Amino acid sequence: MAIDYLPLLILIILAMGFAAIAMGLPAVLGPKLPNKQKYEPYESGIIPFADARRRFPVQYYLVAMLFVVFDIEVIFLYPWAVILNRLGLFALVEMAIFLLILLVGYVYCWKRGALDWGGQVRPGDDVVESQVVESQVEEE
Repeated sequence: MAIDYLPLLILIILAMGFAAIAMGLPAVLGPKLPNKQKYEPYESGIIPFADARRRFPVQYYLVAMLFVVFDIEVIFLYPWAVILNRLGLFALVEMAIFLLILLVGYVYCWKRGALDWGGQVRPGDDVVESQVVESQVEEE
């Protein structure tokens, strides 16, 4: 039975060997002329004017995570729709409950402002005072 896994083992060894060669060969054969410009951060052809290690808004990551969560939920609908006739009324009720919970989560995120890109600070939001000052300085 172990012989059945031999092609898979060969594939893994070849893939790892190719990756090692692809990463090691340029390091060995490539030119090594260090200078100050090579160590500067590259920002789409624009000369950097500030420290490249600044904080990104959490809003970007929050929207990305919400997209992944709600997108994965949609994936659960496809297998359910394929076998709905065999499952009957029970599956319909279960999916209605599932979608209701999903809708409640979506409305909650919407009401909390998690989907807003504007960046306006609304009353009741948990915002540190320094964040408000920084956003006002950037607008000027």
